[in-house]
Amino acid sequence: MRLLTGLLAAVLLLAGVASGHAVVRIADDRGGRIGTYVDKYQGLRSSGETVVIDGLCASACTIVLGAVPHHKICVTSRANLGFHAAWDMGTNGRAITNPEATHMLYTMYPAEIRRWIARRGGLTRQMIFLRGKQLMSMYRPCYMDAQASAEK
Repeated sequence: MRLLTGLLAAVLLLAGVASGHAVVRIADDRGGRIGTYVDKYQGLRSSGETVVIDGLCASACTIVLGAVPHHKICVTSRANLGFHAAWDMGTNGRAITNPEATHMLYTMYPAEIRRWIARRGGLTRQMIFLRGKQLMSMYRPCYMDAQASAEK
């Protein structure tokens, strides 16, 4: 009986330690202003939290790949990264590509991501997606049995 009680206590202790590990989940983030995401992810980088990409992470959201250490990012089978050129709103209300901001965005990405983008023609107005086996070959897989807070 004492052995069983000791094993149960050890399991509960380990479960408490595992569930206390901070995780941020990205699931449906269509992006936004680059500066906002740089600030957000710099804070996340310094927190040491693990990032679980479990759905769409597009546009400025993808800055997470350069801001957070590679070993602190994992992807699920639902992860889908969308990349495109940076743009500004023109005077006539139409989107205008911003070459300087696009270059800045591109340089934020890890080398492997930059090579993948370059093989597809670079960052253009057209969204390109990295997902599935290609993405899983670049980042470690993660499993959703860990508790994660929704992050947008």
